[in-house]
Amino acid sequence: MDNINKAAKIVVTDCMGVKPGEKVVVVADTSLHHLGQVLFEAAVNAEAEAQLLIMIPRESNGQEPPTPVAAALLEADVGLLVTSKSLSHTKARKEANNKGARIASLPGLTSQVMARTLNSGYEAIAAKCMFYAEKLSQGQKVNITTDLGTNLTFSIAGRPGIADTGLLREPGMFGNLPAGEAYIAPVEGTAHGTLVIDGSMAAIGLIGEPITIKVENGLAVQISGGKEAQKLNQLMEKHGAKARNIAELGIGLNPEAMLTGVVIEDEKVEGTIHIALGDNSTFGGTVEVDSHLDGVIKNPTVTVDGEIIIARGKPVLP
Repeated sequence: MDNINKAAKIVVTDCMGVKPGEKVVVVADTSLHHLGQVLFEAAVNAEAEAQLLIMIPRESNGQEPPTPVAAALLEADVGLLVTSKSLSHTKARKEANNKGARIASLPGLTSQVMARTLNSGYEAIAAKCMFYAEKLSQGQKVNITTDLGTNLTFSIAGRPGIADTGLLREPGMFGNLPAGEAYIAPVEGTAHGTLVIDGSMAAIGLIGEPITIKVENGLAVQISGGKEAQKLNQLMEKHGAKARNIAELGIGLNPEAMLTGVVIEDEKVEGTIHIALGDNSTFGGTVEVDSHLDGVIKNPTVTVDGEIIIARGKPVLP
């Protein structure tokens, strides 16, 4: 428990920079209320004006929280979202950020992930994240390949690369914890090719049989594989075509993260990338839908405008 309490203190003081008297709202659902309680206590110990709100779990990543939760976030200086389904890609989160709240989303967090990945400083990771975010911001065209058959191309022209550094100390900042990625929203309708997910998939977990996705005009038009592929189809079916949008490219840059089936950690594993399907309206895209599903890919080669920035799972850094 000592490592959990230490991690919670790092979240509150180092990552969020909470100051005495600030309004801190911890949002947890019934499945993660125990971790919400630990973060609430850390905020109290930091002399914050803290609240702990417990809600019923959402049905899907990106589904809006209850109205009272959204209202509380609008009045917060700091929001910590500890939920089994992600609130990252919601209007409630975005509107609270727009009003000046600093927000960290910790979807699917476990005690083990918290103890392993939130017990050290993020300064070195932050430098890598900012380097790759700048590479993406300057880029026009991305190509991704793997030995398993991924060969996907899309445009990122005019889209901002975002550094998920874990250091969220300024008004309006947002990120995930654990942190450690650079990400961007591909231009809608431009993705073409084949995508093979072999690491893990949000709402599914670790992948046994790789999921092969055929992509045309920015949409996942055909999904094949084993039981994981069937489940992915089922998860998206109720949300319509928008849920099949190629929404995000993320580059994992956290050397402490491990591939465990908990996607909030998996997508940060150094040397992996992830492609998300669904909503990207909260980080530079135009698609709004109550679904955002990240698929983690191992050992990719990624080029931006012909320059290799990830070589078979090895980040190319200066």
